[in-house]
Amino acid sequence: MKFFKSLSLVVLISSISTVGAQSFAKSKSSAAAKSDTVVEGLVRDVACPIQNHKSTATNFSMECALACAKAGSPLIILTTDGKIYFPISDEMPDPSQREKMMPFVGKYVRATGKVSELNGTRTIAIESIKEMPEVKLNSGAFSK
Repeated sequence: MKFFKSLSLVVLISSISTVGAQSFAKSKSSAAAKSDTVVEGLVRDVACPIQNHKSTATNFSMECALACAKAGSPLIILTTDGKIYFPISDEMPDPSQREKMMPFVGKYVRATGKVSELNGTRTIAIESIKEMPEVKLNSGAFSK
């Protein structure tokens, strides 16, 4: 009889743990859930804004951005508040977004898509992207 009470207690604790873990996983996944959003910023390479803190979304070197992009530096969208978004697809495995992004290097864009963030890294699975020519850029800054 004592054995069955112990066994019942183990089953009960195990069930509670499983339900608790499922609830925790569900709340974690909903906290990290992707949402449709609009991101506006400069499409460029990731290296310059990381290494040159004076470079911004509207004040940058076009020469440097193009050279780094052509050399293979990862492409990003840099917002005016300094946030960096890495373009990704909504597929797995994730195909490169480079071909889609290259025509926009050095241009200020409005991208719409699913945004995610994990440990400070932001991504956007771009559904649509268009240039915003009305945004004035100083693309001759920091030129050699």
